[in-house]
Amino acid sequence: MALQDREPLLSAPASIAVGYSRLIARILQLQEKNLDILLKHSGLTVAELMDDATLLTNNQQLQIVRNAMAYSNNPSLGLVIGRALTPPTHGPLGFLANSSPDLVTAIQDFQSFIPGRMSLIQSRTEYREGNLDCCFDVDIDGQPTLYRCVAEAFFLALISLIEFVLGEKFKQGTMCCNYAKPAYFDEYRKNIHCPIEFDAPANKVVVPAHLLLTANASSDAQNYKFALRQCERMLNELEDSEHRLTQRVTRQLLSHPPGTLREEDVARENFISKRTLARRLDAENSSFRDLRDQLLMSLATDYLRDTALSVEAVAVLLNYHDSSSFRRAFKRWTQMTPQQFRGRL
Repeated sequence: MALQDREPLLSAPASIAVGYSRLIARILQLQEKNLDILLKHSGLTVAELMDDATLLTNNQQLQIVRNAMAYSNNPSLGLVIGRALTPPTHGPLGFLANSSPDLVTAIQDFQSFIPGRMSLIQSRTEYREGNLDCCFDVDIDGQPTLYRCVAEAFFLALISLIEFVLGEKFKQGTMCCNYAKPAYFDEYRKNIHCPIEFDAPANKVVVPAHLLLTANASSDAQNYKFALRQCERMLNELEDSEHRLTQRVTRQLLSHPPGTLREEDVARENFISKRTLARRLDAENSSFRDLRDQLLMSLATDYLRDTALSVEAVAVLLNYHDSSSFRRAFKRWTQMTPQQFRGRL
C-alpha cells in the first residue's frame, strides 16, 4: 500500500521524463500511426510524446500505464517494463551506474536521482545490521493492480542496477513486497533470482553488507566520468531548430555506449521504419551514418587530446573490435592517423 501519512503526489507538477512512456510504446511494439492508443485520455499528443523536452504529470503517466495494461492484456506487464529499465534508460546519457565506483554509491546515486525523473516513487536507503535496505513507496491509492505494476517495474529497475554493478545475478539479497503474491508468480521467478517475500510491511530490496563495496565491474571509473562530462557538454550544445529528428537521433546516440546503437534500433525507438528514418533525416540534410560518425569523431578527438589513453584504449572505449578498424575510421574522418593528430597538438 502507499504511504497513508502524507499528501498524495498526484497533483504534483509535470516532472516525469517522457522517455519512460516511449519505452512502454516500444515494448507494446506500437507504430507511429497507432501511438494514440497509448495516449488515450492522457491529454498528450504524439508530437509531445516524441519531444524529449516533454514532462508528464503523475496522472498522465498513470493513464499511460493503464492504457498499456489494457492494450497488452498482460497482468505481468510491470515485470516486462522493469526488465527493460536498464541503467541507461534513467538518464539522458546513461552513465550513472558506469561512473559509480562501487555498489553502495551506485544505489545511493540511483535513489537520489530517480525522484527527479519519476515523482511517483519515493525512495530511501536505511542501514540495518550492516545490510542496506533500499526502500520505496508508490504514490497510488485504491488501485492495487496499477500499484503493483508500477512497483514491479521499479523493483526490477533497482535489481537491474545492482546486477549491472555486480556483473552477475543478484541472488544473495531479499526482495520484500507490501502486496499479495500475484497469480503469475512464475513470471517473478523468471526475472528475479533472490528470495521474495509478499505481504511485507514495506517495499524494499535488502542488499547484504558484504556486497556493498563491490567495485563496479564494467569499466575504469575515471574514464567514464570523463565520458559523462564530455557527453553532457555535447548534449547541452544541441540547439533548438527545425531539425527535430536530427536532434532526437543525436540524443539517442548519446544515451548509449559509443558505436553500439544501430540504425534499425533508432528507427524502432522513433516508431518508424528504417526507410522512413532515412527519408526524414535526408529531408533535414542528414543521415544516421553522418550523425554516428560525427559523434565518434568528436569523442575520439577529445580522448586523444585530453587524455593519455593509448590508441588501443580509445578504440575499446568507442567499441571498435580492433585498433586497426579505429585507425582507418579516424583517418577517414580527419585525413590523418591518431598518432599524427596527437603529434600536431
